[in-house]
Amino acid sequence: MKFAYFDCFSGISGDMILGACVDLGVDIAALQQELAKLNLPGYELQASRVKRGGISGTKVNVILEEVLQPHRHLKDIEAIINGSDLKQNVKELSMKIFHRLAAAEAKIHATNMDKIHLHEVGGLDSIVDIVGSAICLDLLEISEIYCSRINVGSGFVKCMHGILPVPAPATIELLRGVPVYSYGPGHELITPTGAAFISTVSRGFGPLPGMIVDRVGYGAGERDPELPNLLRILLGSKLSSEGEACKARHEHAASY
Repeated sequence: MKFAYFDCFSGISGDMILGACVDLGVDIAALQQELAKLNLPGYELQASRVKRGGISGTKVNVILEEVLQPHRHLKDIEAIINGSDLKQNVKELSMKIFHRLAAAEAKIHATNMDKIHLHEVGGLDSIVDIVGSAICLDLLEISEIYCSRINVGSGFVKCMHGILPVPAPATIELLRGVPVYSYGPGHELITPTGAAFISTVSRGFGPLPGMIVDRVGYGAGERDPELPNLLRILLGSKLSSEGEACKARHEHAASY
């Protein structure tokens, strides 16, 4: 089982998570095969190599056959996920993320979780992003996740509810207790999907802990601003003590 550190220097979103995981070695065909267990037609996954700020990474797009998506409630998504043939741990993590999303949206709109329309986050692409991310963690055998402070961006974003400040209200609700900051271009860097995922799976937020890095994956966002629009995931093993860190450094030096 592996340790992963999510470096969110340019925020985090569902497509960036998928891109970074594919960059780490998740086979896109294996991911598609698992997602097919949802029995949700109407989309295609595409992965390509791109550059953001001169750094190479993987961009994963969810291509929809129909742009307009039905307005789903939490119970609709529960039925889709629980009625699938996905592994039980993938189902449980996916539903945990969606429950966090629904709770945040319900609080912002002063209603309860059963009544809230999930709008964008209930769309087919968001379902694929969230369930796909849970599948990737399983395929990569990641057992523990830690995360950096999160760059949330700034400005305003247009959504189903109109023009909203960045971070969007549901996004910042999901990030309560999480260290955040704003740097770089004036647009949204963290989406509700990204906020729900990382606030659910990460055991803590802060500087990079002691670890041995085996692989690094870069997942690209849509834009290509001056700040590299990438999510970086470091994958390896966590060091339990400074003594273990010293031993690792000596072993590494001896290998040269």
